[in-house]
Amino acid sequence: MVHVGATPGTPRSEKSVGELVDDAVVEARKLAQAGFDGLIVENMHDAPYVHGDQLGPEQTAVMTIVASAVRETFEGPVGVQILSGGNCHALASAYATGSSFIRCENFVFSHIADEGLLAEAEAGSLLRYRRSIGAENVAILTDIKKKHASHAVTADISIRDAIEAAEFFGTDGVIITGTATGQPASIDDLKEARRSASVPVLVGSGVTPDSVKQLLDHAHALIVGSFIKTDGKWYQPVDPDRAEQIVRARDGAG
Repeated sequence: MVHVGATPGTPRSEKSVGELVDDAVVEARKLAQAGFDGLIVENMHDAPYVHGDQLGPEQTAVMTIVASAVRETFEGPVGVQILSGGNCHALASAYATGSSFIRCENFVFSHIADEGLLAEAEAGSLLRYRRSIGAENVAILTDIKKKHASHAVTADISIRDAIEAAEFFGTDGVIITGTATGQPASIDDLKEARRSASVPVLVGSGVTPDSVKQLLDHAHALIVGSFIKTDGKWYQPVDPDRAEQIVRARDGAG
């Protein structure tokens, strides 16, 4: 993960656009040197989040500039996520920059998240938008029972049920997470996802060197955003040694 600094107009914004780009490129270079296969550019520092249409055009503009710079730095696939619920925004950014995928948190079913009620599933409008701009080459990877959310309303929907719905609605891959950033995903959930899904299965939180081998027994890919940072804190800079620990664990798992 490349966590872009707080973008202009958000409460924690301190840096210029140029500084945000420079910092993201430094992070991307560290992860490339460590041997990471792909990157996601995400605006997690923009908390507290607004959702969907409340996002300002400046967030999309800055994330597009950053994604473009990261793409020039990193040879592997790059994805874009714009929080919260900026899925069409991320898709446009990915398409414009030649990025490979986006991450969508509420593709199917409504959620009650820490930023409020995500009342509408995104799949229908998002896939229509993707078709309308000719961005079918940009994959949409989707969270199943997303982290930082309550799922009491959909408690009767199993992981299998949610994956079947996401596949029916056209997901390109499913992401299994723990309850929050840095929290490990349930191995039972991951096993169920791998048994159920016909699309790639990814783990989206809580990955450590000690868990890599077991996770890769059931997942096609791992998203790492906390362990690779200084002291394992997502908001800190990338620690090259910790990033290399993840890569060595991946190589050993093979």
